[in-house]
Amino acid sequence: MAQPAFEDIVEDFEFLDDWEDRYRHVIEAGKAMDPLDDALKVPSTRVEGCASQVWLHPKVGSGTFRFDGDSDALIVRGLIAVLRALYNDLPVVEVPRVDAGGELARLGLNDHLSAQRSNGLRAMIERIRVVAADAAQDDGRQ
Repeated sequence: MAQPAFEDIVEDFEFLDDWEDRYRHVIEAGKAMDPLDDALKVPSTRVEGCASQVWLHPKVGSGTFRFDGDSDALIVRGLIAVLRALYNDLPVVEVPRVDAGGELARLGLNDHLSAQRSNGLRAMIERIRVVAADAAQDDGRQ
């Protein structure tokens, strides 16, 4: 079961008749996010493999995973918002276990993103998983 915020997106998508409306919904979700501070847009937070500029800034505290992000492309910024709904506030050990592909398939994103956008989305998911796995290992060492 996905996070409640992601379930809300799934429910919204069920009421939207066509992909154009869903696309706009994703873009609006991205616009609603606070921008990432420019000081956090550094090489270590940049996601390689995306056609657009993408930055993800993870925060792990008390065993809980969160991240903020930003992009120079509106649709990618919206995809970051969708990923935040999927992953934010999960216990850090749960993050790598999320079937992101399966959850995102519920939105039909796989069928409507270009190959470049799909590759970028996979790169963002992989970055999230790696950071969370590293944080979970660090928690286990303490």
